[in-house]
Amino acid sequence: MTTDQSGLFDTPVAPPDPVTGGLARPAAGAPLAVRMRPATLEEIVGQEHLLEAGSPLRRLIDGSGAASVLLFGPPGTGKTTMASLISTAAGGRFEALSALSSGVKEVRAVIDAARRRLISGTQTVLFIDEVHRFSKTQQDALLDAVENRIVLLVAATTENPSFSVVAPLLSRSLVLQLRSLSNADIRKLLVRAASDPRGLGGAVTIDDDALDHLEKISGGDARRGLTALEAAADAVLSDVDADGEGPAVVTLAYVESAVDRAAVRYDRGGDQHYDVTSAFIKSIRGSDVDAALHYLARMISAGEDPRFIARRLVVHASEDIGMADPTALQTATAAAQAVQLIGMPEARLALAQATIHLATAPKSAAVVTAIGAAIADVEGGKAGSVPPHLRDGHYAGAAKLGNAVGYRYPHDAPDGVLTQQYPPDELVGVDYYEPTDRGRERDIGPRLGRLRNIIRGRR
Repeated sequence: MTTDQSGLFDTPVAPPDPVTGGLARPAAGAPLAVRMRPATLEEIVGQEHLLEAGSPLRRLIDGSGAASVLLFGPPGTGKTTMASLISTAAGGRFEALSALSSGVKEVRAVIDAARRRLISGTQTVLFIDEVHRFSKTQQDALLDAVENRIVLLVAATTENPSFSVVAPLLSRSLVLQLRSLSNADIRKLLVRAASDPRGLGGAVTIDDDALDHLEKISGGDARRGLTALEAAADAVLSDVDADGEGPAVVTLAYVESAVDRAAVRYDRGGDQHYDVTSAFIKSIRGSDVDAALHYLARMISAGEDPRFIARRLVVHASEDIGMADPTALQTATAAAQAVQLIGMPEARLALAQATIHLATAPKSAAVVTAIGAAIADVEGGKAGSVPPHLRDGHYAGAAKLGNAVGYRYPHDAPDGVLTQQYPPDELVGVDYYEPTDRGRERDIGPRLGRLRNIIRGRR
């Protein structure tokens, strides 16, 4: 049995400090992940590629740079922390908006106030969390203020800005990508949280097996790991208080009971969605059945719409397999029908069967190449008149126009194929479909050559 973990690893962002700028010091009762948010540059773990000496982000945090920034990366990698440090370094006034609750009116109010402050020499740092949730209109409202540095924008997003941020705002900002934390990074944060006075203050210790499991379920997300540790520590301390004896040790059993299972980090509407889907298709294309099943499992575990997965399989069956194995499309289509008929969780078996079939099938992109070349010719103006003998002759007066006159019925020929012009004049002799020598196309190739010779009168 599994539990609903929506929001399990979410932690609130502390409100801004109106005096010092940045985020206010969290209260003692705040979640562990909030209390352990780094307060200085030295406390940041990971993101070495962004924090090396002389880097744009390092200069911003040190207070020697002035540019609007889009911080892009997975959850729990330090986006809010870095926004806080940048705002503190910049001085002036700190304003925070959440894309979940703010509209154009709130954005314009902040900008108007920032414009008034700028007259007296006070810079405003505007922090927007989850900026990808802002509409195009809301993002457009920021453009002038960002371009003229009325505000120094620091925006955080879990989605690729190329997909979720309007191009004008993107071009006016420095885009910095944060990476998931390594297991070593997560371990360092967990050990620090156990001993730091802001965290658990040494009230518990963590054994190695529990640390290993916490690393694993964190998935590179510091907030997730710290939240899981806090839940396990609370359970340990409750038992110690009840028994009145024994050391307070967070063991693997406590971690497993406190957190039923790690929520799979996969945003169905965001960048993770596109990354995992891309990896899924590319693994099938590369014939790595095991990797393909891994990514399928990630999508299923994350609650991805099975109809979306099925549609991708149907497309892939023609896109990367095609006539090398014509049954691949049948299997994929059958899986899509199974999803509609029986639903999840049982339909995962049909999706897995289709994934295995497609991953192990011979590959050919000849279908894609063929239709692509044909469309290119049509769009390039090669769309001449239909030959008269192929035109519709099922109406009065058609014969007087020459329609269908001279058409030869292929079934009258012994082999069911005969010499006749089918394409417009300017496309006679053009080959679009070029079968490979893989799978069924190995047999199709020679047959196609013979068919073309007969049709074009070359036998």
